[in-house]
Amino acid sequence: MSTPLPFPLAEAPDEVSEEAARKLFAGEIDFVKGVVAMDGLPPADRPEVCFAGRSNVGKSTLINALTGRKALARASNTPGRTQEINYFDLAAQAYLVDLPGYGFAKAPIPVVEKWQRLLKAYLQGRVTLRRAFVLIDSRHGVKAVDDEIMSLLDTAAVTFQVVMTKADKVKEKDREKMLTQTRAALQKHPAAFPEIVSTSSEKGDGIATLRAIVRRITLEG
Repeated sequence: MSTPLPFPLAEAPDEVSEEAARKLFAGEIDFVKGVVAMDGLPPADRPEVCFAGRSNVGKSTLINALTGRKALARASNTPGRTQEINYFDLAAQAYLVDLPGYGFAKAPIPVVEKWQRLLKAYLQGRVTLRRAFVLIDSRHGVKAVDDEIMSLLDTAAVTFQVVMTKADKVKEKDREKMLTQTRAALQKHPAAFPEIVSTSSEKGDGIATLRAIVRRITLEG
């Protein structure tokens, strides 16, 4: 028997789960607020999932693809411009949380440090956070700055799941190479959920899978 692959790609949902998730994300989704300090967070009255990733990893584009709305999350031409934790209400049942991009070089050091403090405080202190989705660019794999965030999530005991973005931008052999590199990196992190989701916001690949995962962990527990 062959040894199971560590961190396999998540399987597509069955038809019932896919349709339930599609309906959830086709419902009301509204921007709630942008938060710049912990005391500005909405009440912790429902489960939430957050999306974290390096600047320019395609985070806003992925959130827009998940929700089927072209401009719900604002993509910026300047990496690192989003300085807030942005909250979106998912059908009054859960929150989608867009975290500030990390790993940018152009922002002033004090600004970067402030964002990092806020990020750490949020990840360590939000009791309703069910899972963090850490976005990794399929073209580049796990970088040192991604490893730092993953280590922070280990320390905070927050389960995180890697979502590979921009899968359509790389050839299959290169995609496999980056998946192998990512799997090796994840084996060092105890908080890593043992499945990877591969997505393309442009082509729609993996979007139904990720929707079903979000629905399952927020609404089904």
